[in-house]
Amino acid sequence: MRVTKGSARRRAKNRLFKRAKGFRGGRSKLLRTVKESVLRADVYATRDRRARKRDFRRLWIIRINAAVRMRGLRYSQFINGLKKANVVLDRKMLADVAVVDPAAFDKIVEIAKAAL
Repeated sequence: MRVTKGSARRRAKNRLFKRAKGFRGGRSKLLRTVKESVLRADVYATRDRRARKRDFRRLWIIRINAAVRMRGLRYSQFINGLKKANVVLDRKMLADVAVVDPAAFDKIVEIAKAAL
């Protein structure tokens, strides 16, 4: 008698189909297409976890640059001044302070200017 995988195969398929839930058309209905789609989705997910880190850093730098230019400095000068003044704040924190607490950011900019 021929051996079929039975419940194990059904479980494996169900696992794939659950992961493809919400995909359009055959990408969520046809086994072969679902396999390809889920594999591709994993590739994108891995790539974009790295990309998200880059994107946020870019956003923070843009925000810091805008805030610093309103106070008469350029981003590169500001970062250089902070390094010389031994101020250890990362870009995420600086961007947050610039948006949430402008008065505190003014003081940070003054520290950076003084160090230049």
